[in-house]
Amino acid sequence: MICADIVGERSRLSPAQTAIVDVASGQRLTYREMDHRAATCARAWLYTLGLKRGDRLGILSGNRLEFLDAFFAAAKSGVILVPLGTRLTAAELAVIAADCRLSALVYSGEHADTVRELRSSVDLGRVVALDDSDDPGDLSWSDLHGSVGEADFVPAVCDPEDPFCLLYTSGTTGRPKGVITPHRMVAWNAYNTVACWQLSENDVSPIFTPLYHAGGLGAFLMPILLAGGTIILHREFDATEVWRVISEERCTVVLGVPTIWKMLADAPEFETADLSHVRWFISGGAPMPRHLVAVYRERGVVMRQGYGLTEVGVNCFAMSDEEAWAKAGSIGRPLMFTEARVVDEGGQELPPDEVGELCFRGPHVSAGYWRNPDATTAARDADGWFHTGDMARRDADGFYFIAGRAKDMFISGGVNVYPAEIENSLLQHPSLADAAVVGVPHGIWGEVGVAFVVAAEDEAVTGEELSEFLGGRLARYKIPKEFLLLDELPRTPYGKVVKAELVDLWKEEQDN
Repeated sequence: MICADIVGERSRLSPAQTAIVDVASGQRLTYREMDHRAATCARAWLYTLGLKRGDRLGILSGNRLEFLDAFFAAAKSGVILVPLGTRLTAAELAVIAADCRLSALVYSGEHADTVRELRSSVDLGRVVALDDSDDPGDLSWSDLHGSVGEADFVPAVCDPEDPFCLLYTSGTTGRPKGVITPHRMVAWNAYNTVACWQLSENDVSPIFTPLYHAGGLGAFLMPILLAGGTIILHREFDATEVWRVISEERCTVVLGVPTIWKMLADAPEFETADLSHVRWFISGGAPMPRHLVAVYRERGVVMRQGYGLTEVGVNCFAMSDEEAWAKAGSIGRPLMFTEARVVDEGGQELPPDEVGELCFRGPHVSAGYWRNPDATTAARDADGWFHTGDMARRDADGFYFIAGRAKDMFISGGVNVYPAEIENSLLQHPSLADAAVVGVPHGIWGEVGVAFVVAAEDEAVTGEELSEFLGGRLARYKIPKEFLLLDELPRTPYGKVVKAELVDLWKEEQDN
């Protein structure tokens, strides 16, 4: 029976192979050691905390080994893990905790104040502190694990459709929804990624993006471990540390988001880092500008672009090294047994090169939203297709290209305008470091574009200059009517621009 206990299975096959290298502590842990840690964690949850299969346990922590212990323990215990965003306020976390009805919460020391505020407004069940705590009601993680001894542990037999974890959407557009991620989805994502991305036990990959996000847990962690490779765990992103580790650990495949790839390219180590062992890099989370792909190509590195969504799995497409450049800007072709199509507003499939909504069907799709049947029904049609809300097109060769979010599209003079196309053109300007476009109301055209831009270091740029630059690249109706200069764009931890904040900034400009 398929389940998500990938570390347990790999421990049987490759017990002495290095599974995890923890950069902060320098520990190098084998699959056998990681499996033992996970089993100890699962025993503590079931026998000391008294959790049962199906109970929800939240974890509020940055990247650390204990987070991985919890993730792997969920696969063995049947307890549903709820990773919590470390940037959320106590008020935001309270909404999630109440929605999933936590039976326990594990947290790290840097979030003590947040947890103190959180427990005053919502029942958290048993609270476990990873670090020293001043709260007398907290249990100690180390004491908890020491209480269960070394008895053999028989993992729970989980059904493929049993929830493995609840991954809450960011909530940037409304109340967060808990995506039900079953064992089947975790395992299938791992298997399909290994097969279609051709990963192996020789692959080494760093993780410096947040583990609480679907991408941190699913994009490379579980696929690499399923293949028997090695994960290098960073506590957080630091460009100098990342380049050092890529060289020293001889990393072969690396996942990042466009913002991170830009920061890595701007770092002084970029020109001298040893990349002879790299097979390819891959970008996800947001469209990768073609000019940034070219920057890495000049260093001899293949830069692929991926696509995924919490609700449909973080790896949905693949491409070869040759296609990564020939089809730069594309997310590739769908993975094996992954049904994808582009549809119009009526749900009819569109021909090549027409933009419509991207939909998926297959074993990689989630089970819907936790305690939210209306949202589940709204996202999945009668034929089982999940509607992503992302606009895309498919070319004649079967390669897909993301045009942007449906909610980001605006209509100017009766014509659909997709901000991603304008943003990609803007980012080709040598004086810009970042750019985002939103649609705003207009008395004549209905809506027009407003561009928010960030100048590159020691560079200056004007709206008139940018408008003229775009004039040779885009139709006139696509060119933004305003250009606002910012020090930085508001982004989520995974690189997505928070466009609602940009619209608020524009409104403030109008009021002033």
